Amino acid sequence: MKQITKEGLVRQLREKGFKITPQRRAIIEALVDNRPLHPGAHLIFEEAKKKTKSLSLSTVYATMGEFSQHGLVKSLEFDRMDNRYEGNLDEHVNLICKRCGRIEDYPLPALIEPKEIAGKMGFRVMDARMEYYGFCRDCVTNQSDLPGGRMRRNRKS
Repeated sequence: MKQITKEGLVRQLREKGFKITPQRRAIIEALVDNRPLHPGAHLIFEEAKKKTKSLSLSTVYATMGEFSQHGLVKSLEFDRMDNRYEGNLDEHVNLICKRCGRIEDYPLPALIEPKEIAGKMGFRVMDARMEYYGFCRDCVTNQSDLPGGRMRRNRKS
């Protein structure tokens, strides 16, 4: 699994000629420490600000834009909620809760190779993202006012 790590990000940034400033290091730590949450810029800013006082939200946006542009993270852009950042670079489905905004990764059982698509269709794949929208386990368990009422699991007798 291609999960980002603090050491891996620092190494890749140095290889690309970036300086590791205190601000970048704090952003890297906040991103990796909150990876399961698919953090947005505001969460990264709040967490990184605890480590370095000389940080602005615009620096977080610019830094995350650089990370995304260089393929170090994936940027998840949304219409109706804050954009988020993805540290899992393997192909997977993002399960996105329509109530709380939680995003969970679900591994894909089989991958369609971009080279196969290019060979058959002449289409050059640059990026891919698969999402399912619904309600996470916590929202299903704790809420009776979801569309369609409380969802029940089928139980085997």
